[in-house]
Amino acid sequence: MRGSTLFQQGFKTTEYLAAALLDQVWHSTPLDELPTDPEQVEAFERAALAKVGLDFDLVPPRYRSAYFRHVFEGGYDAGYYSYIWSEVLDADTAAFITANGGTTAGAEAKLVSGLDADKAYLNIHTATFGGGEIRGFLNRVPEPGTLALLGLGLAGLAASRRRKQ
Repeated sequence: MRGSTLFQQGFKTTEYLAAALLDQVWHSTPLDELPTDPEQVEAFERAALAKVGLDFDLVPPRYRSAYFRHVFEGGYDAGYYSYIWSEVLDADTAAFITANGGTTAGAEAKLVSGLDADKAYLNIHTATFGGGEIRGFLNRVPEPGTLALLGLGLAGLAASRRRKQ
């Protein structure tokens, strides 16, 4: 049952990452190199995805430029990738709570004892200090199944690259 939670996770992560990196390429490409004609957008996307190593016909980006409106509506500045890091923080937090009794009280006690022993660092986000963070004890050790899944994904990527050459 637990294994089913990983079903198509490689596909989902790849399409998500492709959209994030495509977003980055749009915002990091000099203006004079961006497409000026809507007919050039697909070629630009193909080249951008090839540049970052995610040009897989069977796994397109989650969002395409033609309908990824918030990328172009001002104030956004290539931030789609931050959602991926939010998921990592979410997973790390859940793993930390699970590893410390499965309750927020147990996790809090572990964090406080770490602070007391100078083995943890806590910097809370506030309106004044928006760059806060929590460090210490949040690094989880990957399960063997996770490492195996990662290895299979990398092997598939390498095989796909060899086939294209």
